[in-house]
Amino acid sequence: MPERTLAHANSSVSRLPLRVFAAQLAVALLLGCAGPASRPAASSAQPRLPTTTVVLPNGSQVEAELAMTPEEQAMGMMFRSDLPPDKGMLFVGDRATPRSFWMYQCLIPLDMIWLDGGRRIVEIVHDAPPCRDSDPGRCPSYGGTANSVYVLELAAGQAAAQGLKLGDRLEF
Repeated sequence: MPERTLAHANSSVSRLPLRVFAAQLAVALLLGCAGPASRPAASSAQPRLPTTTVVLPNGSQVEAELAMTPEEQAMGMMFRSDLPPDKGMLFVGDRATPRSFWMYQCLIPLDMIWLDGGRRIVEIVHDAPPCRDSDPGRCPSYGGTANSVYVLELAAGQAAAQGLKLGDRLEF
């Protein structure tokens, strides 16, 4: 059974036991989310990460922020109020493993695309809705049925708009 990792408020792409994740989440909530007054109001409030260009099979390009550290992955797309169609976030793992994500503390719906070590799509979730529950334990998990090294998050609807499908190879 895949371990649940966080995506966006919860995108620890590396496998974390639930107790380690709970400790990291508590620290993140204390540092960055002490209450509504301290929560970033817009995507510009969250620091931008280094980026890479992801080239889709149809030639379209996405500027993807790189979430590489456990802290960056745990923050993921948390509290962002928008994501333009040509932007995204690429979660980079260190080995192929099942990775499930959830949408706790995300404000916008997202498409999630799991990629293997050869950068081929092995799983897609379209239009994952934000989890509005204050209890992260009641947020559904997405993905985690195939081994992956990378996960690309795009604005909801972009995977379909770009014609992405299982087996497609992305370049980055």
